[in-house]
Amino acid sequence: MIKVSVIVPVYKVETFIERCIRSLMEQTLQDVEFVIVDDCSPDNSISIAQAVIQDYPGRKEQVKLIRHNVNQGLPAARNSGLTVASGEYVFHCDSDDFVEPAMLEQLYRAAKDEKADIVWCDWMLSFGQNERYMKQPSYATPMVALKGMLSGAMKYNVWNKLVCRQLYVDNQILFPAGYGMGEDMTMIRLFACAQKVAYIPGGFYHYVKLNNNAFSNTYSERHLKELRHNTDETLAFLKSKCGDALALDMEFFKLDIKYPFLITDDKKKYRLWETWYPEANQYISLNKNVSLRRRMLQLCAVKKQFWLVGLYYKLVHKFIYGIVYR
Repeated sequence: MIKVSVIVPVYKVETFIERCIRSLMEQTLQDVEFVIVDDCSPDNSISIAQAVIQDYPGRKEQVKLIRHNVNQGLPAARNSGLTVASGEYVFHCDSDDFVEPAMLEQLYRAAKDEKADIVWCDWMLSFGQNERYMKQPSYATPMVALKGMLSGAMKYNVWNKLVCRQLYVDNQILFPAGYGMGEDMTMIRLFACAQKVAYIPGGFYHYVKLNNNAFSNTYSERHLKELRHNTDETLAFLKSKCGDALALDMEFFKLDIKYPFLITDDKKKYRLWETWYPEANQYISLNKNVSLRRRMLQLCAVKKQFWLVGLYYKLVHKFIYGIVYR
C-alpha cells in the first residue's frame, strides 16, 4: 500500500530542484510515491531531477514522471499529479522548496493516530542566510480551523498539509486550472469537506523566498484577475456548503485577501485595496484573530492615511524583514 503520494510541479527551478528532490528521496517514510510533473519547463530542471533520482536506486521505482506538452500553469500541474496519484494521502511539495527527512512519516503517523482527513504542521521561511520559524495554530475541528484560515490566523498554503486523497475524490475537488494566483484556496474547500483534522508542531517544510521566478512574487493584471476569480469562487463554495454559518468569517477573508495591497509603497495598490470588497471594511475591528498592528494598518487605510501605511512598509518590511532577518 502506498501511504503518501507526493506531487511536485516543476517549472524553471533548475537552481533549486536538486535540494528539493534530495530532501524527498531521503524521507524516512518508505511507502511513498513521488509524482513529478514537468509543466513544459524550458530549462534543465527535469534533467537535474532525474540525475538526482539516480543517486537513490531504492526510490527509482517509486517515481512517476508526467510531462505536459505545453505549459499549463501550477494548478493544472497539481491536477495532473492528482490524476495518477494512488496514495492514501496526498502531499504537495513545490519544487523550489525542501523538507525535513521525517516530515512525511510524522504527518502520516499523526493522520493515522488521529484518524484525520487533513494534518498540518509549522514551517520555515527560508532566506539566503537565515530562517524564520512560522508557527501555526492548533484547532480541534475542521470548522474552527476553517474560521482560522478565513480570518488570517492560519495559512491555507497547500504545501504544509497532508490530505486524504479520498477527500479530493469524494467531493470532486480540483485546483483551478487557468487561475493560478490564489490556487492555494483549494485547501479551504478541502477543510470545508473534512470530518476530522489534526496539527503537529515542527517546522518540517522550508518555504524558500529566493526564487525570483516564483509565481507568488508576481502581481500583474492577469494575476489580479485570477486572484479575484479564485476568491469569489471560494466564497461561493463556502456559501453553498455552509450557508450563513461563516458569514462574518467570509468578510474577514475578504480583508485577508486584500491585505497584501497594503504591504507596499505603491499607490496603485492602495487604490486596489480601496476598491476590492469595501463592504468588508466595517468588520476590521472585529477580527481579533489577527494582530492589533494589522488591524491598525487597515484602519489607517480606511481613513486614507496611506503615508502611515507606506512608513510601516519601509520600517518593518523593507528594513527589519528585508535586512535584519536576511
